[in-house]
Amino acid sequence: MPNSFPHLFSPVTLRGRTLRNRIVFGAHTANMAENGVPTERHVAYYAERALGGAAMIVVEPMPVHPAAVLTRGNFRPCDDSVIPHFRRVTEAIKSNGAVAVQQLYHIGAHGDSDNSYHPHWSPSGLPSYHDSDGSHAMTEAEIWETINGFVQAARRCREAGFDGVEVWAAYLGMVDQFWTPWCNRRDDQWGGSLENRTRMSREILTRIREVCGPDFIVGLAVSDEPDVKVALQREELAEIIGLHDELGLMDYVTCGSGGYLDFYKLMPTFLYPEKLGVDLAAVLKGVVRNALVTAESHIRTPENAETVLGESSADLVSIVRGQIADPHLARKAGEGRSEDIRGCISCNQMCWGRRSRDYWISCLINPSAGREFEWGGDRFTPAAVKKKVFVVGGGPAGLEAARVSAERGHTVTLAEASSRLGGNFLLAGIQPRRAQILDLIAWYERQLEKLGVEVRLNSYIETQDIDPSEADVVIVATGSYSPETGFQKALPTLDRMLGIERDNVFTAEAVMARQARPGHHVLLLDEGGGWRGCGTAWKLAEDGHQVTIVTPDPFVGKELQRTAADVPMRQALRKLGVDWTVESSIAEWHGNGATILDHNTAERRFIEADALVMATTNFAADWLAPGLAERGLTTRLIGDSAAPRQAPYAFFEGRKAGLEV
Repeated sequence: MPNSFPHLFSPVTLRGRTLRNRIVFGAHTANMAENGVPTERHVAYYAERALGGAAMIVVEPMPVHPAAVLTRGNFRPCDDSVIPHFRRVTEAIKSNGAVAVQQLYHIGAHGDSDNSYHPHWSPSGLPSYHDSDGSHAMTEAEIWETINGFVQAARRCREAGFDGVEVWAAYLGMVDQFWTPWCNRRDDQWGGSLENRTRMSREILTRIREVCGPDFIVGLAVSDEPDVKVALQREELAEIIGLHDELGLMDYVTCGSGGYLDFYKLMPTFLYPEKLGVDLAAVLKGVVRNALVTAESHIRTPENAETVLGESSADLVSIVRGQIADPHLARKAGEGRSEDIRGCISCNQMCWGRRSRDYWISCLINPSAGREFEWGGDRFTPAAVKKKVFVVGGGPAGLEAARVSAERGHTVTLAEASSRLGGNFLLAGIQPRRAQILDLIAWYERQLEKLGVEVRLNSYIETQDIDPSEADVVIVATGSYSPETGFQKALPTLDRMLGIERDNVFTAEAVMARQARPGHHVLLLDEGGGWRGCGTAWKLAEDGHQVTIVTPDPFVGKELQRTAADVPMRQALRKLGVDWTVESSIAEWHGNGATILDHNTAERRFIEADALVMATTNFAADWLAPGLAERGLTTRLIGDSAAPRQAPYAFFEGRKAGLEV
């Protein structure tokens, strides 16, 4: 037993099955199904986490009724034809030592008509908080139809080889809607008293046990929304869970955070404190006598998990995004190699961000997530021919290309022009609350050292600096740069911003690198709608500057909406006194202020300012590659030097280059 995590790596028994540790890979919508069934992508995704040491894997939720279909990649509900497909999933999980459970869900009022083409059902006909539609109050027959949907879905799970199911009663979904008086305004046997409001969940759990047998695990998932008055508070949830536990209806209960009324805590970004689900878990731990309690939500690391267990706040911990980022988190921690764990940076960009756009999920820092069946996760096949690989640029693309090339046995040199690794990603890590990025860069430094990569800092590379005899392959990852033209996409007829040649104009990168002194009142032009502009505005405001954001978008942080970060980010900016003007561009910079153009009215107004900070689209720093190719060097252009984009694509191209070199 590793001394550093004695609680985490102690086994526990669940309905006759021994879990090898206390780490759960909890349910989340990976959205990978094709034609409603799991594919090779699904099988390999879960197999990798089981191989990586997770004790129990809760496979993404199965909608139990056509009304519950929420995404393009949802599984096919109410159909026994899914059973053989899921057998491949359960075999992959169980053959690698993990217990296999599937979550069952119904979202009730919060449906998605675009995907379900079915009326939304709910206890009392309230509106959906997922789309813009309404629902209708369920009839008695529809309630029993839904209950039977849960039971038959559990039967299919058992026949597919799952060890159990987890009934979803979280996030103000169907079951939670029946529990919650605000949602459940019925005056029949399904509403009013606690007994009536819990009748649906009690019937579901009781009938699953009857159909699936005494050795089948039955779990329940709940969530914590303490800042929403109409949601169930912890004491009310404790009463409900205590009732179910007293009746012996479930074997464990999982405690998450947020929901449809507090959406931003459902998948909390780095803007929130860690271990959000622990407070509710601790409350429920005090009332249950039979069921185990799982703490979930923003428990990123083994250290987090060990603290939760050591305080007796929970019996199990669910680490989801942490095991998306590093599927071998559990194994590495168990082997005493925590320093080798690639830590989640809580960005939500490719997990929740892709899922919210109805794509299968991946990971910004682990581009193998969702591609395990193609790339094999983080288990690399040695290269058939060892090569000398020269990587130019130490940003995300270059770091990943160097690491993967070295993992495959190549001799690697990495040259970085500045004094530190990380490129512009390093500057992002200096923005408020984003230090997890700095942790990731430190992880790369450790990995490159262990792999014997020669790292040359302060090494600006020109074409003649690379000897063809010393490099079989040159990977160019020189990033991008901010243009000096002030071109705005919203004003396409102007190649240059009027007045851009005047003083006090800086790039966002120059501000974050402290190469600029922008004065007290700063205008920040943000055409990206992401952290590059918003995070720079936050940093400036935190340092005492008066900041006004100008954006052509209808709201600040447009690109952050899909990561569930835009609202808490805007709240933080407002608290710091940041102002903004939307659907506007800068018609002219005067050196002491700007003329602002309103795109709706074409009106112009002057805003006084000491400096203008530009967060517009960068240009590719691609000038090195042609010269190297002319000298006969095999050259590959990746990351922003191929085309300026967001960070996930830099990591992806670095991984791809390292695998193909």
